[in-house]
Amino acid sequence: MSIDLEDVPVEFRPAVSATLQAVGIEGGHLAVEIVGRSRMQKLNQEFRDRDEPTDVLSFPIDEENSAPEPRELGDVVLCPEYCESLSECVVHGVLHLCGFDHETDQGEMFELQDRIMAGIDV
Repeated sequence: MSIDLEDVPVEFRPAVSATLQAVGIEGGHLAVEIVGRSRMQKLNQEFRDRDEPTDVLSFPIDEENSAPEPRELGDVVLCPEYCESLSECVVHGVLHLCGFDHETDQGEMFELQDRIMAGIDV
């Protein structure tokens, strides 16, 4: 099995690969898209009912364990204008695709995100 990174900009592939490796996903596909402020605000309004732009949004497709690998993990959408670190936002978004949620966990997602970021060259 392998990860299909065809729809991930080259500069984000190390962060995506490191994140998937850290969570044990060995096969699947995901996409990373860069958008402007206006598009991000529309997505945030439509999907999160927040009428403001944000740094990163994730749109999972195959829910965790509901499909055999390789599975369609989903899409990560970034708005560089609102990202302090594009690589960190990519890691954050991919973790959401993998089922992590910092709004409901006890800090595990951010701890894992920090460990992944410490292991990649940014």
